[in-house]
Amino acid sequence: MEFVMKQALGGATKDMGKMLGGDEEKDPDAAKKEEERQEALRQAEEERKAKYAKMEAEREAVRQSIRDKYGIKKKEEREAEAQAAMEANSEGSLTRPKKAIPPGCGDEVEEEDESILDTVIKYLPGPLQDMLKK
Repeated sequence: MEFVMKQALGGATKDMGKMLGGDEEKDPDAAKKEEERQEALRQAEEERKAKYAKMEAEREAVRQSIRDKYGIKKKEEREAEAQAAMEANSEGSLTRPKKAIPPGCGDEVEEEDESILDTVIKYLPGPLQDMLKK
């Protein structure tokens, strides 16, 4: 009976035995195979990294040719020049460099204050208007 069952199930009896907690077959070369597999994975990863590094180097060469053609500077170069300019401006200063104020920022506030004052004066009675305008 058991022979017929093994024959009918084929190799499935080994899998069933493993699932039921039976003895697993030990592969004497399993450690060696696993080591070879890990080495193959490492080698494939290194090849992939080398491939993408080469592609990035080619892209950078194209980018640089475009920068040279149109006179564009790299972002890092622009930032370095701006930093050097800030340091040059504050070389003799003991305090930190002042932040640049965009043009017109301080002027607008004064104009608004005057226009608000003018608006308030308009609503005051005549004698008070004359008094405040002097």
